[in-house]
Amino acid sequence: MSDYKNKNVIDNVGNKLRLVIKSGKFSLGYNTTIKSLREGKCKFIIIANNCTSTRRLELEYYAMLTKCPVNHFYGNNSDLGISCGKAFRCSCMGVTDPGDADISNFLNTI
Repeated sequence: MSDYKNKNVIDNVGNKLRLVIKSGKFSLGYNTTIKSLREGKCKFIIIANNCTSTRRLELEYYAMLTKCPVNHFYGNNSDLGISCGKAFRCSCMGVTDPGDADISNFLNTI
């Protein structure tokens, strides 16, 4: 039962992420997300489930300094990349402008 629920949550988050990709501004990957966090441009970040602990802690630390909410993606980095509509793996994603997507309220309800 929990696998089915996680699959539905990943699908719903994936649909919202695709809308962010089409209509908003974002940064994929560790280095660009860190840069946008340092500049204070990120609205929120999404971290994959299998991101290494040192990178995850560094992202959470920068997010705490900039008061940016952190959301953990239920899938691994391959699932996050596919949910974004890309053909490569992605350990984290920083959203600077969500565009038409209401993803921040959606992620808070999960």
